Order: sequence, then C-alpha cells, then structure tokens
Amino acid sequence: MREPKVPAADQTLRILSLLARSRGPVPAGMIATQLELPRSTVYQLLATLQEHGYVMHLPEERRYGLGIAAVELSSAYERQEPLARLGRPLLAALVDRVRASGHLAVPSGSDVLYVIEERALGAPPLVTDVDVRLPMHLTASGRAVLASLPRAQVRALYPNAQAFSHRLATPDGINRYSQLRTVLDDAVTRGFATERGSVTEGFSSVAVPVLDHREWPVAAVAITFRDEDVSEDRYAELAAEVRATADALSARIHGRGRAAQ
Repeated sequence: MREPKVPAADQTLRILSLLARSRGPVPAGMIATQLELPRSTVYQLLATLQEHGYVMHLPEERRYGLGIAAVELSSAYERQEPLARLGRPLLAALVDRVRASGHLAVPSGSDVLYVIEERALGAPPLVTDVDVRLPMHLTASGRAVLASLPRAQVRALYPNAQAFSHRLATPDGINRYSQLRTVLDDAVTRGFATERGSVTEGFSSVAVPVLDHREWPVAAVAITFRDEDVSEDRYAELAAEVRATADALSARIHGRGRAAQ
C-alpha cells in the first residue's frame, strides 16, 4: 500500500469510515487498535472531528459515534435527484391508493427537510411543502426517523430543554426528553409514527422510515389527512400502505427492502 500524501487526512477519513461501518459508538482505544494508529493521534483527531460536529462523544459510555454533521452529509446525498426521481412515482401511487397527501422528508440536524410533496385531489395546501424545514420532534416524519436511531444519538440531539423550543403555532406539549422518549417508544411498538395537530391544527399524519443497508433512517414517508376524515382505528391500516412505499423506496435505493415488521 502506498504511503498517503496527507497522512492526517487519510487517518481522519479512516476514522470516519470505521464509525460509519460500526453498529454503534465505539471506544477510542478500539479505533486505535483496529486502525493501527497511536492513541494520542486518535484522540487528537476525534477532538477535531467533534469540534466540527462530525463526531459525537458519549462521556458516560466513553465512546464515540458519528455526529450530526456526518449525518447531514448522508442526508445531502440522499436528497439529490436520484432520491426524488425514485421516490416521486412511489409517493404518487401511495396518494392515489389512500386519498391523502403524501410527503418524503430527510433528516437535517434536529429538523426534517421535505423534499417531495404529493397533494391528494382536492386537499388543501399544507405547511409541509418542498424545501420546508420543521422540528423533528413535532412531525410524524421526524419521529419516525428518531424512533429508528440509537437512543444515545437521540439524546445527543436533545440534550436540554432549549432543544425543544417550538417554532409552530400548535405545539403538542413535548417539552422534555422523557416525553419524547415515550412518543418514540410508542412508535417502535406500533411500527409507525404519528402526530395529531402539532403541525397544523385539525390534521394528523402517519409516517414510516426509509432505511438504508445498515438499517439507518435516511428519510421518512408520511401521509397527512383531516382528523374528521380518518379515525384513529384506521391508522394501522394506513401505516401498512405507507410502510409498503417506504420498503419499495429502500429497495430501489439500496437493492433490497427491509423485512416486514
């Protein structure tokens, strides 16, 4: 193997690649051992990556994982034209089947960014238009993504009460991490995420994540409907349709779908 022209850059990229392949955060010592690097060098590089948001440190566990900046790079790739081109016909077919407006959103820091909107025939315009950003914890799409992330990653996104500042007119009362955790645990149990009136009063949404080959949430598919049109006992039925669309999009992007939940 040739010696790298810029050793520090090579070592940095190797660390990021190792963290990306890992199932969860790992100790610095393990990084040094697996990459055959001096521990002092690893700690210095991790500190720099943490400063720029590409790595997060979990002091209680003494481990390191990918940070929000690294996740945003992944999201930026997923937001490009291939994702929209592959997702749009699937979303249009979903909207035709369920007669409700559909959306595709990608994570962006502690927000979700909406990249596709397919409005149902006769449905009113919604807040969740293309290129709109909304807080993850208030949207069904964001909750679907958060519910699929490791708990430590979610905690890092919401370290204090300020992280729950509401930017919408109809907040749903999630003001601390324990409340969010309950909502996310419910989503895991059901197999889909919901929100009722926290984005637009009188409207609710159901969402399912789109997972990549590592089972990492790179996007979410959601449908939105008037509360008066859909009772809660139909949510599971609608979520099955949304899940089928999310699975199909995952398969088109990565060559396989995830197992039925």
